[in-house]
Amino acid sequence: MDRRHFLAGSLAAGAALGAAPGRLFAQAGPDPRTRRLLGIAQQEVARAGAALWRRDLVGIADFGLHSSQPRFHFVNLEAGTADSVLVSHGSGSDPEHDGWLNGYSNLTNSWATSRGAYITWEWYEGRYGTSVRLGGLDADNSNAFPRAIVMHAANYATPDHVARWGRLGRSNGCFAFGPEVFPQALTRLMGGRLLFADSLGIGANGEQVQAPPQETPDFEAIAAENNRREAEAQAAREAELDTEVSPEEFDDAFVMPDRE
Repeated sequence: MDRRHFLAGSLAAGAALGAAPGRLFAQAGPDPRTRRLLGIAQQEVARAGAALWRRDLVGIADFGLHSSQPRFHFVNLEAGTADSVLVSHGSGSDPEHDGWLNGYSNLTNSWATSRGAYITWEWYEGRYGTSVRLGGLDADNSNAFPRAIVMHAANYATPDHVARWGRLGRSNGCFAFGPEVFPQALTRLMGGRLLFADSLGIGANGEQVQAPPQETPDFEAIAAENNRREAEAQAAREAELDTEVSPEEFDDAFVMPDRE
């Protein structure tokens, strides 16, 4: 190769390398909703601090949206992405069952959703199959573990349920996902990651969604009624067995009927 052709080739290669950063810089950034979710995830991870074991992925439950909307977001802080699925809220938080959350409670047997930051723990096999234990990190959800607030699969948290009823079914305060989605929650979030729940109202395009006015439930009355029903159910079972049933045995045996 002569000197003239060598210089021409070198200049062309240099121009190509110089253009590369420009092409990278021109790549599209996250959409407005993803930017908002990334900001909230970063803020809540920083707030939780050393309580977390892993900080790469965050689950955000936006209960400011209707239950028919994909309002649980898997936020990947390393990749700068977010994808969304359906999730149920507690029946105590939505007594009229219209799909909108009316309020939060940390009260035992309120069957309500609690707001705040959670840490995900290990998985276990319970009455709903494989589930993930949660620990509350805030005063508003400090009873999450004794209340058995967990992540689990449920048939009432599917797109088919929304298509039939216009809303999801309700849990006893747990984060319930469709059976086809729950494996994502299990593998992506368990093991010391952050789950954050609040009424954020972030729409599909990042716009602010205003929920209709809701009457705050009487959580103490709901808890008292649920306590009464559980006591009656346990008494009936003990009478049927003609023996005393331990609380642990009762917890495994007592299953509430479907709410639809």
